[in-house]
Amino acid sequence: MSNSNKSNSSSKSIGAGLLVAFTASLCCITPVFATLAGIGGIASSISWMGPFRPYLIGLTVLVLGFAWYQKLKPRTQEEIDCACEPARPAGGDDERPSFWQSKKFLGIVTVFAVLMLAFPTYSGIFFSNNSNADKVIKVSDNDILNAELSIKGMTCTGCEHSVNAALNNSEGVLEASSSYENGIALVKFDQSKVSVEQLATAVEEATGYKVTGKKIIKEETLNQ
Repeated sequence: MSNSNKSNSSSKSIGAGLLVAFTASLCCITPVFATLAGIGGIASSISWMGPFRPYLIGLTVLVLGFAWYQKLKPRTQEEIDCACEPARPAGGDDERPSFWQSKKFLGIVTVFAVLMLAFPTYSGIFFSNNSNADKVIKVSDNDILNAELSIKGMTCTGCEHSVNAALNNSEGVLEASSSYENGIALVKFDQSKVSVEQLATAVEEATGYKVTGKKIIKEETLNQ
């Protein structure tokens, strides 16, 4: 394979790796920024990508791994001989790789891809403290209820942060937590200020996820 063909193959691998990494992260990044911007409808439009995220991550690793293999594999004798040929005259084709085909650029793309794929693990930094207990003025302990919301569409910890933020931004909420693995959110709230139906609506409007069920649960059930 000539240096030119090898460089073109490497460039395609780099571009494909970057594209797949971005696509794999889209289902996690979009809900977070949609929640912050108050445009949950955008998040719902790409929520269908969630189940494909593990496959896209695997594809990203394979594509970037192939790109690094292309860059680091030992050169053949033919490539070594080509490298020893005299430089081409001015105006001729220069087969030396550009920055976009270099190891340095591949390294930058790899770091960017890792940051994109790891986004769910640090997405919480975009949100404030999850607890509103000190901000809510409780009228009566009898008004404090716990509810469980069943939510469809959460696929990672970034989704959890988005749901928690949507709930904690609602008036009357003391605390909230969610689990994408179980597909639920637990919320403690003052029923004199907000209803469980309003909380479900807040989640759907802020994140684009679908609340498929809601129920009031007893305090003793939570402590079991």
